[in-house]
Amino acid sequence: MIKTMTYETEINGIKSRVWFSEENISGLFLPLLRTLTRLKEQKGRRILAFLAAPPGAGKSTLSGFLKELSERTEGCAPVTAIGMDGFHRYQDYLLTHTTIRGGEEIPMVKVKGAPETFDLKRLTERVRRVAAGEACGWPEYDRLFHNPREDAVRVEGDLVLLEGNYLLLNRPGWKDLKAYADYTIRLEADEDFLRQRLIGRRIQTGVGAEEAARFVDYSDMANVRACLRESLDADQVWRVDKDGFAAIAETGGESTG
Repeated sequence: MIKTMTYETEINGIKSRVWFSEENISGLFLPLLRTLTRLKEQKGRRILAFLAAPPGAGKSTLSGFLKELSERTEGCAPVTAIGMDGFHRYQDYLLTHTTIRGGEEIPMVKVKGAPETFDLKRLTERVRRVAAGEACGWPEYDRLFHNPREDAVRVEGDLVLLEGNYLLLNRPGWKDLKAYADYTIRLEADEDFLRQRLIGRRIQTGVGAEEAARFVDYSDMANVRACLRESLDADQVWRVDKDGFAAIAETGGESTG
């Protein structure tokens, strides 16, 4: 039996060591991996799963850990983990285009990370190719240059886990993504819990506490609320807090036929 595990990761230039409980591993993570493995075997093709969560919920870390866990566990198909951050619009675009926030027209770069600052058309086309089983390149976001790196990784595996904030967002265009997913997982959390996490994460980049709080309240929390309040149903919904993860809903079905 797999015991409690730690996972070392680096996200946004911040290195951290994350602890996952045996209860979460045996009660949630391994059953999910086995469900996805069975689905792959039943359908006889690539399976695409979505992991959707608000900012600060730990979806990138969880996605990476599930990949590592799948590779360590006999009987589980290895996971290819990818994220939607590579579909941020280029910095030049964000600097020269505007959006409306609080009734005011502002440069998009001021709310980078909001749904409108992603290239949804390009994301949808690449998700379609992955769902169709194609071997294809996938972009990643380069925090040093503040732009995507095209085709940074190659998607070739039979079990692909895509993580992102807005994969289940119930807005025009975004809600169409779900049709490409074979299985969906959504993370939920209290707004204040996520706010404190986001402020702490920003402080770790060298920003002062007051400046970090201002940015989070102006930009990040609007995205948090969008994810928590405007998301489609998922096959599984997990709640995350300081103690870890807990399942709060499960349909037992699949996202597509």
